[in-house]
Amino acid sequence: MDKILNCVGGDFVDSDQTIVTHNPSDLSEVVGEYAEADETLAAQAIDAARSALDEWAWSGPQQRFDILDGAGARLLAQRAELGALLAREEGKTLPEAIGEVARAAMVFKFFAGEALRPGGELLPSVRPGMTVEVTREPVGVVGLITPWNFPVAIPAWKIAAALACGNTIVLKPSEVAPGCSFALARVLREAGLPAGVLNVVLGQGAVVGQALAASAQVDAISFTGSVATGHAIRAQCAGNGTRLQLEMGGKNPLVVLDDADLGAAVENAINGSFFQTGQRCTASSRLIVERGIHDAFLAAMRERMAQLRVGHALDPATQIGPVVNQRQLASHQRYLQAAREDGAEVWGGEVLTRPTRGHFMEPALVLKAAASSAINREEVFGPVASVLKADDYGHALALANDTEFGLSAGICTASLKQAQHFRRHSRSGLVMVNTPTAGLDYHVPFGGRKHSSHGPREQGSYAREFYSVVKTAYINP
Repeated sequence: MDKILNCVGGDFVDSDQTIVTHNPSDLSEVVGEYAEADETLAAQAIDAARSALDEWAWSGPQQRFDILDGAGARLLAQRAELGALLAREEGKTLPEAIGEVARAAMVFKFFAGEALRPGGELLPSVRPGMTVEVTREPVGVVGLITPWNFPVAIPAWKIAAALACGNTIVLKPSEVAPGCSFALARVLREAGLPAGVLNVVLGQGAVVGQALAASAQVDAISFTGSVATGHAIRAQCAGNGTRLQLEMGGKNPLVVLDDADLGAAVENAINGSFFQTGQRCTASSRLIVERGIHDAFLAAMRERMAQLRVGHALDPATQIGPVVNQRQLASHQRYLQAAREDGAEVWGGEVLTRPTRGHFMEPALVLKAAASSAINREEVFGPVASVLKADDYGHALALANDTEFGLSAGICTASLKQAQHFRRHSRSGLVMVNTPTAGLDYHVPFGGRKHSSHGPREQGSYAREFYSVVKTAYINP
């Protein structure tokens, strides 16, 4: 197996240290070996991005369109190959992984179009004879710090937006599942991206991420990850005045009212809570069920959970793949044990044995846990959901909003009135009506409120609010 090297200024740079990834479905399989970067290499990558900035910032919209659209086409053509890599390194089932690569391809194609739609205004001045021109320009050098749970989609929607707006990039992918980020870099080189415009350096967050956040030569940071790390990055960026975008997770409610279609509500809960092993920041981690439907909902959930197949990510029969690594698996088990010790009842959640040695865990449903308990307050980030009983709609809404997070919220109901009220009064960035809390189109804005997000939205045309700056020019002919 060839070691995959860091990409800096068009060169491939080795190091003495190596990061090795294993297949969470089969721990005997080494998926990748990667050169581990340090602060010095991170600084070199920043310098390379700075050197490439002027030429790329002044590149024409047709050049950007061709490169981004070409990258999207290549990703679509390679989605089976890259999907298999993603499934082996992160643990998503193969259909989920291929779907993620296809989504990344469409993200690139969307932002290819955005390169042709930079926006702007021509306004008359209140001063006679003068005009005002409002245009957008690149922010500059952008540092992108991405997580392991969507190792191709999240880097794609950050990279594509940044490039469409004319920025140069230093990308630090997660060391847990970095293979797809290096594949994205390769695809973009094949599509004609000039050297130094995208630099990829892989290392520990406390080393490479810290170097990006602390550098006065980085004009903006876009980070997706934990709340604690996001807050630390915000403090680091404040001193330099670095533009900042943070996506930091959720504790997302799915409200089920008495008038909901029971079968549809259960499927929404199963999908939102457990698919992709629950390793989604938009996962339904709190199921808030109105009293009248509560018992029937639990009975149907238990029956449906018993049918779920947990196994190797590449097995066609598998519906839920493994947890990404031992640290995450141990964390999930600690949360469930703490819930039991607090008097809650836990269905499922057992660590499973399969023909290959991996991090397999049965989906878990937690009942009778206090709304103030850790299982209902903290992001578990795995195939775990808790159930809270609500007296009525008003109580359900209050429980839904009773969280420091505000990313996604859902409601299952036949009432248009209640759905509209929930849409308006849910304190979250995303609201889903009769559909899972997880899942978003590639052309619409993504982000939350409270501790879930900070700064402008990601994705869609709203991404330009972060990746470009507005210039106002007065013209006196």
